[in-house]
Amino acid sequence: MIFLDYYKILGVEKTATPKDIKNTYRKLARKYHPDLNPNDKDAIKNFQQINEANEVLSDPVKRKKYDQYGKDWQHSEQFENARQYHEQSSNPQGATYSETFSGEGFSDFFESMFGGSSTAGRNRRMKYKGEDYYAELHLDLIDAYETHKQTLTVNRKNIRINIPAGIENGQTIKISGHGGHSINGGPDGDLFITFSIANHPRFKRLGNDLFTAINLDLYTAVLGGEITIDTLNGKVKLKVNPETPNGYKIKLKNKGFPVYKNEGQYGDLYITFNIKTPTNLTEKQKRLFTELSQS
Repeated sequence: MIFLDYYKILGVEKTATPKDIKNTYRKLARKYHPDLNPNDKDAIKNFQQINEANEVLSDPVKRKKYDQYGKDWQHSEQFENARQYHEQSSNPQGATYSETFSGEGFSDFFESMFGGSSTAGRNRRMKYKGEDYYAELHLDLIDAYETHKQTLTVNRKNIRINIPAGIENGQTIKISGHGGHSINGGPDGDLFITFSIANHPRFKRLGNDLFTAINLDLYTAVLGGEITIDTLNGKVKLKVNPETPNGYKIKLKNKGFPVYKNEGQYGDLYITFNIKTPTNLTEKQKRLFTELSQS
C-alpha cells in the first residue's frame, strides 16, 4: 500500500490552519466534483482523494494520528496498542476509546490507518453533501423596494425565488437543497445568492433610510409655498416655509426604504433643498433685485 501525502493532495502546508484546510477543500471539491466533470475518471479519482484528505486533516484526532505516525503508518496499530497498554498499566481503571472510519472510495492506506478492516466498515458508504452553488443577482433599487418573485437558471435548472422587500446590497441568502446532487445518498448542496443592488440616480440608500436633494427656485425659497416631489412609492406634497435657506434639510418619517422582513415598517426619507439661482433675468427683475439689495 502506498503512503498518501494528504497535505500534498490538498496543496497546503503542514502548518495549515483548520480554516485554510476548509477553504482549500471547498475550492478543490468544486473543481473536481463529478457533477461538473461527467465521465472524467481522473476528476473522480481526484475528488475521492480530496475528500479522503479532508476527512483526515479536518478532524483534529485523525490529523494528530496522521502527523504522529506519518510514513510509519504500517506500524501505527502496534504503536497505538503499546501506548494503550502503557496507559492501562498506569491507570488500571482507565477506559480506552476507539472509533473506526471507513467509506467506499477510500484508499487502502486510509482504511489501514484509521480502522477500515472490518467487513461492516468496508461496506459502509460514506455520504457526501453535494456541491454548494454560488450566484449573484443584480437588482435596481426600485426592485429591492418591493417583495417580488424572480426565476433564476442555475446549472440548467429554473428556480423561482421570493425576494423580500428591503434586501440589502451584498446580502447573501441560502436556498437549501438547490445546489449540486449528493454522493452516495447524502444531502444535496445549497444555493447561495448574493444580491448586487445598483445605485439610483436620485436616491441614496443608507440602511433603511433614503437621501435625496431637491432643487428649489429662489422665489419659493424666499416666499414659501407648496411643491410636489417624487418618492419611491409615489408623489408627496410638501409645504416650504418662507425664507428657507440653501442646504436646509427636512425628514419625512416612514417614507424611506422597507425594513427587511418587517412588513409595514420603513425607514425615513431625508431631503436637502438646493436653492436654484435664477438666470436670464429681465431688466425689470434686475431693477427689483437692485432695489432689494439697497433696502
